[in-house]
Amino acid sequence: MTAAPMTTDELFRDDATLLQCTATVLAVDDAGIVLDRTVFYPLGGGQAGDAGRLQADDGRSVAIVDTRKHKERPGTIAHVPAPDADLSWLRPGQRVTAQIDAARRAAHARFHTATHLLCALVPHPVDGCSITAGYARLDFHMSEPLDKDTLTTGIARLVAEAHPVRHRWISEDELDANPGLVRSMSVQPPRGLGRVRVLEIEGVDLQPCGGTHVANTADVGPVIVTKIEKKSAMTRRVVLGFAEPAARPG
Repeated sequence: MTAAPMTTDELFRDDATLLQCTATVLAVDDAGIVLDRTVFYPLGGGQAGDAGRLQADDGRSVAIVDTRKHKERPGTIAHVPAPDADLSWLRPGQRVTAQIDAARRAAHARFHTATHLLCALVPHPVDGCSITAGYARLDFHMSEPLDKDTLTTGIARLVAEAHPVRHRWISEDELDANPGLVRSMSVQPPRGLGRVRVLEIEGVDLQPCGGTHVANTADVGPVIVTKIEKKSAMTRRVVLGFAEPAARPG
């Protein structure tokens, strides 16, 4: 009998508010710790991976410093342990509680939603992005100049308008029928699953996105444009930061 393929159930895709879950260890290898289910978001789509901790009922735990899609085990996620972590007690079948760094996730969600607001204000294709706990940036394929104050004011307006933010799934055929939904030139929606996850900010933005977000634009809070750079003749980089740097996660 052929063994069932190893996969990780990605709980964060349908509920980004989950901060922890119980899980079973499937494998421990050079890439990290593979679980049967997780709340940890892996690096992808420009968004940094989650950090946090895996903990057993007897108190033993492992600090997780990053999360990545496993390159050698398709369909699984590798939870990357701290370099000095003791993994000797982790074996396939071990039950653990997977708990993410809530402050880091909240920062990612705020910034990621803010980049969608920025996309609504700058109607040009995106050819690069990065979303971390300390800043976010989008590279727009355009030649026209952009103004920091105008964009900061525009983001503040959309935040204050408190637009609901939600995700839903559409078929690949629906996406093919609406190619304008894809704004990114550098990251294309994954194919082959038959469906594509889209992020909708009611009345503001709709595009494919697999990242984590806040539930309402009001939850983005005070975000400002800290820098605009001309990276090339056809690239304008916009960098976002929190207006309350003292509260920024470390």
